[in-house]
Amino acid sequence: MSTNQPTTVVNDIRDIKPPLEIPEGLAWLWWALGALAVLTALWLVWRHFQQRGTQIYPPPPIPAHVRAKQKLAEALALLSQPKPFCILVSDTVRLYLEERFNFHAPERTTEEFLRELQSTDLLAGEQKESLGRFLESCDLVKFAKYEPGEKELQELHHSAVQLVEETEPDRATSAPVPEAQEVK
Repeated sequence: MSTNQPTTVVNDIRDIKPPLEIPEGLAWLWWALGALAVLTALWLVWRHFQQRGTQIYPPPPIPAHVRAKQKLAEALALLSQPKPFCILVSDTVRLYLEERFNFHAPERTTEEFLRELQSTDLLAGEQKESLGRFLESCDLVKFAKYEPGEKELQELHHSAVQLVEETEPDRATSAPVPEAQEVK
């Protein structure tokens, strides 16, 4: 049996497809390394911002004259023990002068230190004389076993405090200048 159906011509022929591009063997490695680099950078940025809020800054250093005054105040508890008192007061003054004026007081004998002190203009003549008497009095107690009374020890303490107060930096030069406020 034949059917008389009209035959339709189907246009089945298509053009050849272009060749498929096969990626290089290491291209995936470059993509993976790039992704890893981006993730690492993002993690570092996140960590930086997390730590920035918790970072602890050290307190500003205590000025030499403030530390010296604190130590001299602590020395008053040793007034009944002349040798430890004189050692603490003398060492405090020597350390203060080293920090304040860059004298090498702690490493030198009193005579060496006083000789070096005479060649500088950082202290006034009266301060140099007072310091010399102070250090010699402390040396008598420390090395010659001299036992001064409480009144003499208080005078030594007073002269040490006076030296620190006379030589401390001006508050105007050491204090930070406040910023001007805007007037509206």
